[in-house]
Amino acid sequence: MRFEITVGIDASPETIWNLLKDVERWPEMTDSIDRVELLDKPIALSSRARVHQPKIPAATWTVTEFEENQTFTWESRSPGVTTTGAHTIVPNPDGTASAHLTLTQTGPLAPLVSLFTGRLTRRYVTMEANGLKAKAEQ
Repeated sequence: MRFEITVGIDASPETIWNLLKDVERWPEMTDSIDRVELLDKPIALSSRARVHQPKIPAATWTVTEFEENQTFTWESRSPGVTTTGAHTIVPNPDGTASAHLTLTQTGPLAPLVSLFTGRLTRRYVTMEANGLKAKAEQ
C-alpha cells in the first residue's frame, strides 16, 4: 500500500518544519495521534520515537533520512510489514510551502494489513496533513 497527500500551507517553510519536527506535540494537531515519546532527542538521523494512535498498536519509528528544514523519513517494523512515513516540505515562490506526506507498507503481510487497516491509515495521514496545515496557519 502507498498513500500520499500534499497540502498547500499559507505559512513559511520554517514554520512548517518547526511544527513537523516537534513530533511530541503532534497530538495537538490531530486526533489521529494520542501520544508521541521521542526516545532519542533531538530528532535526527537514527532517532527513535514511540507513537501511540487510536485503534492501532503503539509502534516504534526510527528516522532513516533527515535533512534539516526539508524532510525526514522514518520507518516502523512489525512481523511481515515495514511501514515507512515520509514528511517533505516543498517551498513555493511566494514564501509559503506545501507539505507532502507519504506512507508506504511493504513486506509479505503488507497486502493483508492494508486490507484491514488501509482505510484507517489513509484517514489518519489525511488528518495529520490537515492538522499540520491548520496549526501552521494559526
